[in-house]
Amino acid sequence: MLWPKVGAVCGVTSSITSRETLVQFKSFPLFLAVILTALSSLSWANEQQFSLLDNRFRIDPTIQQVSFVIYRSEQSQSVVLVRPDGVKYYAWQHPEHVAWYEENGMDIISIDQPMPGPWQAIGKVTPKNNIKILSDLMLDVDFLSNRLYQNERIKLQANLTTHGAPIVLRDFLDRVNLRVTFTPYVENESEITKEARPIPIVVGEFSDDGLEYDEVAGDGKFTVDLPINVEPGKYRVRVTSGNGVFLRAVEQEVLVYPPPITVDFSQSRTLDPHSITIVGERATIAPGSISAHISVTDPEDNQRHYTTQVPKDSARLKVEVASDKLIGNHSISTIVYATDLANNRDLVLETAPINFGSVESVDVEKAREQQRIAQEKQQKEEMLRQIEHKRAEDRKRSLTIIIVGNIAVLIIGLVVAFIVYRRRKKAAAEPELQLSAPPS
Repeated sequence: MLWPKVGAVCGVTSSITSRETLVQFKSFPLFLAVILTALSSLSWANEQQFSLLDNRFRIDPTIQQVSFVIYRSEQSQSVVLVRPDGVKYYAWQHPEHVAWYEENGMDIISIDQPMPGPWQAIGKVTPKNNIKILSDLMLDVDFLSNRLYQNERIKLQANLTTHGAPIVLRDFLDRVNLRVTFTPYVENESEITKEARPIPIVVGEFSDDGLEYDEVAGDGKFTVDLPINVEPGKYRVRVTSGNGVFLRAVEQEVLVYPPPITVDFSQSRTLDPHSITIVGERATIAPGSISAHISVTDPEDNQRHYTTQVPKDSARLKVEVASDKLIGNHSISTIVYATDLANNRDLVLETAPINFGSVESVDVEKAREQQRIAQEKQQKEEMLRQIEHKRAEDRKRSLTIIIVGNIAVLIIGLVVAFIVYRRRKKAAAEPELQLSAPPS
């Protein structure tokens, strides 16, 4: 469901009706090209010539915000913008009320409350000599419902207009870079330090290229397929210019609830169909409003599609998905369409993919026989390992006995030899006994 239109000033806003102006440079080496203008006949009818002073252009006192583009030579440095009082603005140094986007060959500058009077651009500006100032630039956004659901997808549009007409100038549209961010809600966020503030989550980016959900390329209507893939909770939703072209943004507070549907998958172990059951919360989903688109991808990236819907007054849907003999990983993606019972809002919910594997059918008897053979082989190998271990232990024990015995024999031999040696030495030291008396 789309919100009521809200106009957020991203360009020039004034209580006085502003004017768009076209200035033609004559033969000056420098010039300033200011864009953001509608090409409708009404816009051209409101043009007025600006008087030029050297290479300057004049800002009308009624203009409270101005956006323009400066074309310069490629590989050149960004221009220097000089205020009427001589204050200089640089791409890398400027006040907070100035937004500056630069790229090779172009500067897009947006100034809030510009000083009235003659301004000047200093740099290697190209011979494109048109200045267009837009004084009524608006950003209109189709607001979201303040009650969203996780996994919901929403088509959201934003229009950039001048004097109520869409802007179709490609130099600007190609660089807008509108994005949607979800920031967890914090009370008095502006009063806390930047380091303590929650980090915005970029959920989607708008495009005006005529692809996917965008209807017409270059019509000034930006479209985004917005996936609500954040956790349930309260958020500040902001539509901003990611490249800093705009100074302000559209903001809204929303509540994200858990998905109001459940998807259960039952896999078949035979060639019977798989089963998918989709159930909506009775207090949230209108009975009879559920329908589904199911895509099944096999291991060879072939797809099969199923579409079905619930019977009248029912909130439960059961779908049978044919199984196949392909071995490998399969994937099932489901998109559910339903209606919110509270506000009659149409819902598109994309559930997380369901992945499952398919293996070859098993011959139970053959498997048991193979298991028995494997067990017997394992037991035999274990027995052989035990026998070999016992033999190794016996060899080790025998070797130990032999070594210990040899050492013991050697020690005993040494002891005996030592004893014999001592006895012989002692006997040699004692005098021999005289058995006969000496002669008188």
